[in-house]
Formats: sequence, structure tokens, C-alpha cells
Amino acid sequence: QVQLVESGGGLVQAGGSLRLSCAASGRGFENSAMGWFRQAPGKEREFVGSIGRFGITAKYADSVKDRFTISRDNAKKTVTLQMNSLKPEDTALYYCVAKEWNPGVRPDEYPYWGQGTQVTVSS
Repeated sequence: QVQLVESGGGLVQAGGSLRLSCAASGRGFENSAMGWFRQAPGKEREFVGSIGRFGITAKYADSVKDRFTISRDNAKKTVTLQMNSLKPEDTALYYCVAKEWNPGVRPDEYPYWGQGTQVTVSS
């Protein structure tokens, strides 16, 4: 079982950058695909991106492609979401997620979730 704790959220102006981190503990991180979802008030949880077990393959939602980058460090059991060129519509609670083996894009594919970190982008 994997436990996840996010950090790095905050308030930033449009066009700015933030770096979210996710620290994993417990067993199985090296066998886990990792991802990020977000949820804005009144909206459903939305896929942001995912990264495979070896950190080689990454997939992104169209809304963040070319602005966000996911990376992982298996030795440190951490996952990072680098967010550049932030827009007000990126404002949401961001969740780090994990699942065994291969990545997915639906929330119900991921059994392990962190508590979330708030990102607010002002215009």
C-alpha cells in the first residue's frame, strides 16, 4: 500500500510557475504508475497527467500539454509536477495518485490518493 503527501501549492499570478511535489511512503512505489488529478469547485475531478513506473513515458491532458511536466525519482520515492505558464483556469485542488503497473486516465483507476494541495492562479 502506498501513502501519498502533496506539497508546493499556493497562490501565483497568471503566467507564473509552481512546482508540486508528492512524497510516497509504504510498499510498492517502484511498481506504481503515478499521476495527478485536479478538482475545481463545482467540477468533477480532471486528469492532469501520469508517468509510468520507470519515468520514461508520460501522458498529459490537452489542457496542460506543453505547460506541465511530470517527473519521478524512484530512489527518493517522489513525484513532481512542474507547472509553467499558469492560467486562472488551472486553479484547483491538485491530487497525487498511484496505481499498480500501468497508468490510467480515469479517477476510478487509481486506488491511492493524497489529501491534495491547493493551487490558485490570479488574473
